[in-house]
Amino acid sequence: MPGMDENLLRDVVDAALKAGADAAEAVGAERRALSISVRLGDLEEVEREESRDLGLRVFVGRRQATVSGSDVSPEARAKLVERAVAMARLAPEDPYAGLADPDRLARGELPDLDIYDPAEPSPETLEERARLAEAAARATPKVTNSDGASASWSTSQWRMVTSGGFMGLHRASGFSIGASAIAADEAGMENGYEGRSVRWQSDLPSPEAIGAEAGRRAAARLGARKIDSTTAPVIFENRLAASLLGPLVGAISGPSIARGTSFLKDRLGQPVFAKGVSVVDDPHRPRGLGSAPFDDEGVANQRRAIIDDGVLTTWLLNSSSARQLGLTTTGHASRGLAGPPGVSPANLTLAPGERGQAALIRDAGRGLLVTSMFGPSLNGNTGDWSVGCSGFWFEDGELAYPVTEITVAGNLIDIYGRLVPGSDLEIRGATNAPSLLIDGLAIAGR
Repeated sequence: MPGMDENLLRDVVDAALKAGADAAEAVGAERRALSISVRLGDLEEVEREESRDLGLRVFVGRRQATVSGSDVSPEARAKLVERAVAMARLAPEDPYAGLADPDRLARGELPDLDIYDPAEPSPETLEERARLAEAAARATPKVTNSDGASASWSTSQWRMVTSGGFMGLHRASGFSIGASAIAADEAGMENGYEGRSVRWQSDLPSPEAIGAEAGRRAAARLGARKIDSTTAPVIFENRLAASLLGPLVGAISGPSIARGTSFLKDRLGQPVFAKGVSVVDDPHRPRGLGSAPFDDEGVANQRRAIIDDGVLTTWLLNSSSARQLGLTTTGHASRGLAGPPGVSPANLTLAPGERGQAALIRDAGRGLLVTSMFGPSLNGNTGDWSVGCSGFWFEDGELAYPVTEITVAGNLIDIYGRLVPGSDLEIRGATNAPSLLIDGLAIAGR
């Protein structure tokens, strides 16, 4: 598949300017991927993807339009340009629209983030990984069935050229393994899942370890009970505790602040979390799943402590929301090929505390350890939050029995202000946190 080089994107930008655009930005995205899944020892699905897409954003005065297409022939490119400029002329005026300010652009040598592994596993290798993971899950005591296992590989390239003088390229790879097991006893069935995604093949855990953990999690949930509604300490397990940061991102993103629809809109520069808590966004973490050498407007990005010793230090801004708020972009622009940029963090990490999960359970004495969450509900204006959960009840500082069909609820300003981080931080994705203890939350049971 021939690549989209810098010259092709430059030609598209030049053609847009000739067609009447005042400024233009062209993006070329290429991706190749292979995913193989097995179930009960048999090959179930093979998915191959090869895509090459071109995105163009043009500005006519303060009006903008974005178009994209997968045909990059000269005729198709000419039509794409014509359509984009025609759409921009008809678009409503946006006083904040425009390319990133030139003084904010990433210049010179870009950081090497080590996010591209050229290894390309064969279909047979991926199938073998999936088989080994599933076999390990099925070999776990009390596991009676399987929802299957999968292994995948991908490589992607993102190249950007703007009429403002920016040109940047980054490539990334991805490798993953996942397995889902079903355990059963006379009382019922439970499932358990484990999966990991990494940039470098050598960083993958063994398929056997993935499968065994999926099986262990399914078996541990057998005999889950319902509990009465109560208020008690709640600990969110490290692998899902980062879900509590999703609402934080939404509440401090420039567009939410500009619209005035955020429960944190008046909290900049104030304590939001407990003293000692820090949340760092680092786009340059080596091998990070959210790493990139520049943001999706070509702006230089950098490591930032978003929460520093409990205090909220910054909004997450792209160029448009920064202009609207009279600030400068923080390098958090994020976009696909269609539509103007939104806002997104890169690698968000809540720093670990002093004590492991077992110590947090001992400290709390009696309460709920949440190991699975679903169906979160958030009022973005007030911070009122609730989520469906299952997990384990603990008594006298020890896990007692699995529990299911419960809802945990509270106000996030209150939750953030009281959460205590554990020491068990594990980097599993682009957003990571250790286990988190909140000393008293409303738990709705039967």
